[in-house]
Amino acid sequence: MKITVAVNGALGNMGREVIRAIHAEVELELVAAIDLGGKTSGDIGEIAGIGRLGIPVSTELATVLKQIKPDVLVDFTSPYSVMQNIYTALSSGVRPVIGTTGITKTDLEKVTSWSKEYATPAFIAPNFALGAVLMMLFAAQAARYLPEAEIIELHHAEKIDAPSGTALKTAELILQARGQSTRQTVAELEKVKGARGGDIDGVRLHSVRLPGLVAHQEVIFGGIGQTLTIRHDSLSRSSFMPGVVLAIKEVMKREDVCYGLEKVLTL
Repeated sequence: MKITVAVNGALGNMGREVIRAIHAEVELELVAAIDLGGKTSGDIGEIAGIGRLGIPVSTELATVLKQIKPDVLVDFTSPYSVMQNIYTALSSGVRPVIGTTGITKTDLEKVTSWSKEYATPAFIAPNFALGAVLMMLFAAQAARYLPEAEIIELHHAEKIDAPSGTALKTAELILQARGQSTRQTVAELEKVKGARGGDIDGVRLHSVRLPGLVAHQEVIFGGIGQTLTIRHDSLSRSSFMPGVVLAIKEVMKREDVCYGLEKVLTL
């Protein structure tokens, strides 16, 4: 039996890519598309360039989930609405797979509580690109030997939150793995406020937003007489789709909240 999937944020660039990926996957079935701009949009298959599917774009998430009852809801929407979307899915007994970034540690605690209350699992990932997950894990390994690191993340100009969820997750993994810091305290003179980036326990984060970018990150480690740079580039949004499909299948097997694609990779 196929896994039935609804997509929230279906008219966005990521949403359309998810529509195409689900349509191409034999084990998945697209059953609904939701987007706040969906009133005059038409058939989601035609919008996504894969031909008519007979699925209109709805604007009412709760109504769609109640009427259609999909197995999974994939959400690529906004940091401002994602928590409400997660609650709506879980309270409807629908498993959310969340690619929307901006989710905090406090938010994760709320999601875990809702998941237990409604006995429905969830899957949340800061980044669904398999290469990006490997980049984060390699950075954690490097931090054991080169504890001084700075993170530069670069994204398209429309990305709202900064730093990215991937950068925050990378910093978290580095801090968990790093040895003792060796950097000497320097009285810095920051001539332009924010020039040194954000600071999480000594790991500096820098965010770049420009047209032409998709999603990129490099982690620069410094040691005595050497540096090490680990970089990942998503050149198109299709790079995220194998991870999204993997998460959809994985959430059907779980009973908890899974945070991070690395939790389901065999490394």
